[in-house]
Amino acid sequence: MANQLDELNPEVREEGLDTNVIVKKIPVKVGVGSTIFEILLWVCGILPGVIFLLAKINAQKHFDQLQQKIQRNASQIDNYLEQRVMVLQNCARLLDKAIDLDKSTFENIARYRSGGGDADVARNEIGGQIETVSRSINVAVEQYPDLQAHREIADAMQQNMYLQREITAARELYNDTIDQWNRDIFAWPAKMIVAAKNGYTTRIPFVASQEVKEKARSVFF
Repeated sequence: MANQLDELNPEVREEGLDTNVIVKKIPVKVGVGSTIFEILLWVCGILPGVIFLLAKINAQKHFDQLQQKIQRNASQIDNYLEQRVMVLQNCARLLDKAIDLDKSTFENIARYRSGGGDADVARNEIGGQIETVSRSINVAVEQYPDLQAHREIADAMQQNMYLQREITAARELYNDTIDQWNRDIFAWPAKMIVAAKNGYTTRIPFVASQEVKEKARSVFF
């Protein structure tokens, strides 16, 4: 049998490939076959039916614990985002005479932190808005050399960089848990049947904002 992927005769895409995460939640569904499978287990005897029942109970417990882990990971990201917003707000007050920051961004961030809407999607959008504000402040500091010597601004910018690294690490941990969730809900039979019964869907991982992607394409040297 020939290799499915042949590195010696590759199909080369010279123009490159820009990939994006599709913001779509896929619901878990099971067909009649799964119902027949459960019935057959009970027909075969009490023991197989009880064993599978225990498997479904364990699957439900697994999903409950996994959702708590996702919440904990998301909360960690939210904490870092909130700290970063406070740091940027302090910078904005120090720089309000030098630049005109979009105050609606901070209003949107405050609205997200108060709850409501799709948290997974909103958290991504807010992360992108924070990146935009952060870049505006960096540009302002570069344009006004006197501001660079300002001790409070220098400290705030250092905190901003530290928090960004922490957010990146926290997002990686969150995405790992989301990946586990998205795989487990389609693990047939017990987990998938439980997921379908509860109406579970896939979750959206964190993605880089458009601002970050554009910066990555920039020429640095």
